[in-house]
Amino acid sequence: MADSVYSNYPPHLNPAQKEFLVRTIKDWTVQHGLMIRPAPTFISKESDPQGVVATSAPVTLFPSPFPKSCFEEAQALQTVYNQLYAAITCDEQWIGDIMEDLIDVDDFISHLWKVHLAVKEEGYAQTLSLGLYRSDYMPHVPSASTPPSLKQVEFNTISSSFGGLSCLVASLHTELLNSPPGHPIAYPSHPLLDSNQPPENTSVETLAAGLAAAHTAYGASKSSPALPTCVLFVVQENERNVFDQLALSRQLTKVHKVPVFRLLSSEVFDHTHIPASNPSRPLVYRPPHADGVEFEVTTVYLRCFYTPTDYKSERDWEARTHLERSAAIKCPTVLNQLAGCKVVQQVLAEDKGLDHLAKFLAGTDPTTIERLRATFAPQHDLSSNGRGRELALNAATAANHVLKPQREGGGNNIYKEAIPEFLRSLPETEWKRWILMELIQPPVEAKNVALRPDGEVLGGHVIGELGIYGTILWDQAGGKVLHNEQGGWLMRTKAKDVNEGGVATGFSSLDSVVLH
Repeated sequence: MADSVYSNYPPHLNPAQKEFLVRTIKDWTVQHGLMIRPAPTFISKESDPQGVVATSAPVTLFPSPFPKSCFEEAQALQTVYNQLYAAITCDEQWIGDIMEDLIDVDDFISHLWKVHLAVKEEGYAQTLSLGLYRSDYMPHVPSASTPPSLKQVEFNTISSSFGGLSCLVASLHTELLNSPPGHPIAYPSHPLLDSNQPPENTSVETLAAGLAAAHTAYGASKSSPALPTCVLFVVQENERNVFDQLALSRQLTKVHKVPVFRLLSSEVFDHTHIPASNPSRPLVYRPPHADGVEFEVTTVYLRCFYTPTDYKSERDWEARTHLERSAAIKCPTVLNQLAGCKVVQQVLAEDKGLDHLAKFLAGTDPTTIERLRATFAPQHDLSSNGRGRELALNAATAANHVLKPQREGGGNNIYKEAIPEFLRSLPETEWKRWILMELIQPPVEAKNVALRPDGEVLGGHVIGELGIYGTILWDQAGGKVLHNEQGGWLMRTKAKDVNEGGVATGFSSLDSVVLH
């Protein structure tokens, strides 16, 4: 996009326009459920002991510009990425070899691997596996004269969130863009906004369809007598992002006619069991609000268990094992969760004479594989004789990198000049827990205005991150793919001087895009 167009975006709002637009957006978010539970720092538990208060999710006032070529490339590659991570998950030996070094120094990875080994020893009761994925990207613009290219930030295999809210932000901005000229909430005229609007966002439909496909593929009840079947969302306590999850369960119930229940991870043993006398190992759920009623769970959708803090005691690890050994289709399995570790992304991106992409995507057009490879940013391990250690310990080169652990959920990375001192504070034996990734250089002139949950309005230079959703259902025994689809997207925008990007953790705002 021409610099002159970029530099004066978004259009200027006078005080009256700004006040009216902010008030309109606040009301719209409440009316349409674009909401989150407030953080304890915003409303204390003493002020809201029953947890009934909700507040507007952080949103931008305007959609953000995004290169059309990058957006379309991300969409085009999503089903290939789905296939790649399903194939990786099917190769237990490959994952085990990669995890071998981490198991010694990372208790979380070690525990996950032990869950897999325990269930493997008994024998998996279910070979079907479901992935609800999100691949996150930024446009890479290393210089003003360089056209933008698509670079992947990370690939999420567990609890890929905000599909239920991202489509609402697109609807919000579309409605504002379609306001007639002269209407109080119409945006001021701007070349990017005139006759332009966000692309269609089908995230809820796509993610729910993936869950419905798994529910159908499970087949008839394995219990005797047969039980009605359901999908079970296993969730965190004090979940702030509940409305995002409810959008998916509502779609499953209303459109696909699938019963859906929510269960706290801490209550898995209280309300589910696997009949010892049934070799098929069905997972039976007893809703606490319905005495004597039982459902057989076809699909367990994990919106928890992705961070060490979700495992508060050994009982939580036992609960994860309990779910894993059942006949329910897991989204994700432990192996698929491990496939989403940062070290896997680093190994795929490294060039050591081993073409992992060609191996896992055998039969895929070589041109497509190269397009996917082009989305990788340079990444390095921190081995003693490796390039990564040299780059990380030098303050000058570290300034162009980010240090990432094998964690999800935001707030875990170490950035730029802080990297050398951080590494030197750790025993060298723990360095293998981290990977070094070259920073992606987004457009420097991007600006937007954000409305925070507390009502504060902040404007300035921003960085945007695009996520593309995909779903895949496959048979782990043989790798046959039964369902593979992409659809829907997430745009998150944060202030340029903020490193982390999580919405629920308070770093980013939900956004949408106008393509240029």
